[in-house]
Formats: sequence, C-alpha cells, structure tokens
Amino acid sequence: MTEPRLLVLRLSSLGDIVHTFPAVAALRETFPSGQIVWLTHPRWKFLVENSGLASEVWTLESRSTASLRETIRAIRNLNWDAAIDYQGLWKSAGLAFFGGLRRRIGFSSETIREFGVPILYTDRVRCATTHIADQNGELSSRAGSRNPVAAFRLHIPQEDEGHMQSHLKKLGLDRYVVLSPGGGWRSKCWPPERFAKLCRMIRDSLGLRCVVNYGPGEDDLFLAIRECSEDADPVPYNGPLGTLMALLRNAACIVGGDTGPLHLAIALGTRAVALFGPTDPARNGPYRTDDIVLRAPDAVRTHSRVDQTHPSMLQIQVEEVLDAVRRRLGSAA
Repeated sequence: MTEPRLLVLRLSSLGDIVHTFPAVAALRETFPSGQIVWLTHPRWKFLVENSGLASEVWTLESRSTASLRETIRAIRNLNWDAAIDYQGLWKSAGLAFFGGLRRRIGFSSETIREFGVPILYTDRVRCATTHIADQNGELSSRAGSRNPVAAFRLHIPQEDEGHMQSHLKKLGLDRYVVLSPGGGWRSKCWPPERFAKLCRMIRDSLGLRCVVNYGPGEDDLFLAIRECSEDADPVPYNGPLGTLMALLRNAACIVGGDTGPLHLAIALGTRAVALFGPTDPARNGPYRTDDIVLRAPDAVRTHSRVDQTHPSMLQIQVEEVLDAVRRRLGSAA
C-alpha cells in the first residue's frame, strides 16, 4: 500500500498547535513513511519542526495576498490524498478548497466557531469527544490513522538548552517556578497583583524564586508583578521559543492560565497548576496529566474577548494556588 501525502492545516496558535501534536503523531505512527506537510504561520515553524512529526513544514502569512497566492500555487502543484483542517476557520478551509484537494477533512458545524466553514469540506466530522486534542484525533481517525492520538516528543536544540543552562547558572537558579501571566485576551488572565503575591509566598514558604514569562505586548504584566513582589525578586523572560522550551522543561512547576506556554510546558513534562475561568478546562485544559486545575465552581464558558479580568478568575485565591503548587511539587503541607 502506498503511503499517503497529507496536508495538515494548523496555522496558529502556540497552545492550539501543542494540542494538535497528539493527532498528527497518530498519523505519523500509522504512516511512518507518509508525506505529512504541515502548513503553519512562520512564527511556529520552529516548534512544528522540532516535533519531528512533519516531513515538511510550509509557512504562510495569511494576511499577505502574495503569500496566499504562492501557497495555493504550491498546493496545486502536488497530488494529495487529503487535507486535514485542524484549524477550522475560513482561512484554513479555503486553502484546501482553492488548492484543489479532492478530499478535505474538517469539523462539522457543531464544533466549528466560524459559521458556514464546513461547506468547504468533503468529510465533516461530528465530534463525540470533549477535549480539543481528542477532537483533533477524530479528524486523524477519519484520515485513516489506527488510533486517534499518539505520544510525541519535542526536541530542544542543544544550543538553546546550553544557552538557557548558562543563563540560569549566572542567575544562581537551580530550582525555580515559572509564572505565565499572559494569555492572548486578558479576560482569561489572573491579575498580575495576585501573581506578585504568589511570587512572594513561593519565595517565603518554598524557598524558590519565580521566573515570569511574558510575550510581545505583555511588558506591563511583568512590570506590575515586579512592582508588587517586594523582595521576591522575580526573573523576567521574554526570549525566543527554543530557550523558552529549555526554561520550561527545567522548571520545577509552571503556574498559568489557558495560555500557550502552559500547554507547551505540560507537553515538555513539566508539572503545572492551571488557572481557568471563561475557558473550559474539559476542552482546553491540561491533556491527560496529573496536573492541578483551579476554576471557580460557577464559572461559565465564554469567548468574550475583553480587556477586563473575568469575574470567575477573581474567585481563585492566592492561598489555594500556593497550596496547589505545594501539592504538585510534593512538598509537605
């Protein structure tokens, strides 16, 4: 039997790509010699390449007409067995459609957020599972994988690992906790003042310093944490993805909301305490781990992207987060 050529569509973002890895790993497990071409945003090429799951990684600037034309032309130049759209948006579904693929696998209207997208698919999968990683796996099953999901391993380049180890050594950091206060839209983020208090309490009760990871446009989060953390002396980090992966893998624990670095850390095997509110951990939370999820009992799922912290996030108290960190680290109560 000839191994297939499959086009994987998952353009962004960090956490969503991490939650797509198990499904693509199942394809790779079933088709070890198959051609799996993953189309993503240039920002995430490094991450996809270091999963080792794709035969090739193509990049696309979806806001560039020239990039769209070039990508569709490249798709049309090859013969494909199927496209699998794990993104589920007009922009991703349209690439397979205008690329001329005869078989286009995607989610049905019950799962997809943008109205009307499934009209562009030939195979519309109505999901029976809840977690997004498992739902992605249902698409892989439709494409012919023996299992919906499979294990995967992220590779960290030796240069990035060495650079981070040298950096940590200079700072005198052997064991530390990473705090990830960002999250794309601020309504699902825990307030920086509470992260600052947590930073102080971790230093006082556990004897560990915290490293605050923040991304582009989130400088204000670190500044607010540093200003309120008194003598806890948090360490800032906002560097490239390779050294971030090394930082996360070597951390004793990570505390964060529904954010890419949290999911990346979990994929790297780091213990986690996840803080959830307007997004549902049953769908977007830590995937098949022993990690601790904190969420208000009356929290309701919503994707209203506002700049104000959602009330359900404010119900999570610093003391219960510290207790969760202590339990996750296996420390004495």
